[in-house]
Amino acid sequence: MRIETREGYEGTGPGAITPDGCAVELYARLPVGDEPDIIAAAVPAGAHILELGSGVGRVTHPLLERGFTVTAVDESADMLARVRGARTICGPIETLDLGERFDVVMLASFLVHAGDEEVRKGLLRTCARHVAEDGCVLIQREGPDYHTDVPRERVDPSGFTVRITSAEPVGDGVNSVHAEYVFPDAVWTQTFLARPLTKEQFESALAEAGLEVDSYLTPDGMWVRAVPAG
Repeated sequence: MRIETREGYEGTGPGAITPDGCAVELYARLPVGDEPDIIAAAVPAGAHILELGSGVGRVTHPLLERGFTVTAVDESADMLARVRGARTICGPIETLDLGERFDVVMLASFLVHAGDEEVRKGLLRTCARHVAEDGCVLIQREGPDYHTDVPRERVDPSGFTVRITSAEPVGDGVNSVHAEYVFPDAVWTQTFLARPLTKEQFESALAEAGLEVDSYLTPDGMWVRAVPAG
């Protein structure tokens, strides 16, 4: 089943494609990386995490195994159908208002780099609206060479290849990025819009939403813990 995609976003390959061009079957195959370890080290044990953009639960499930409670949000019902053991909520993240606050709000998968500035502002307002006063927001940023080290490819130990083949400017500081995922039995592609953000631009965007950086959690600055601005 193919559903309508957001403007500037496209996906190809077997199975359902989400509004931002992600392939559900692809994400069900992708292995989890070090994200659960980074998250677990940055937040209190047993915290209730609001995971924005959970997809099929690639990170959700390891967090549940570590004893966290997770509310998983995604705009794709096809993605959420793969999530087990977490409360799931289907809808756009940028307009989410649950009337609840959480120990931890997580915005991973480079969502903060959304090409549409209004979407990015909405995403960060959602983070601020749902984080407890003494809680934190974990955000995953792109690496510094994400848009310049192109083309590039990485062969995963499990036997598939990821390629970022192009990052072409489309105006207003936004690039159209094209990615390919090549497995022995299937190929998926995704084209999406991404806005590079300097550290200063990122921190300014946080401030606009009422958040501020507490710490950069990884040496590359890609994982950030933010808190409500004092």
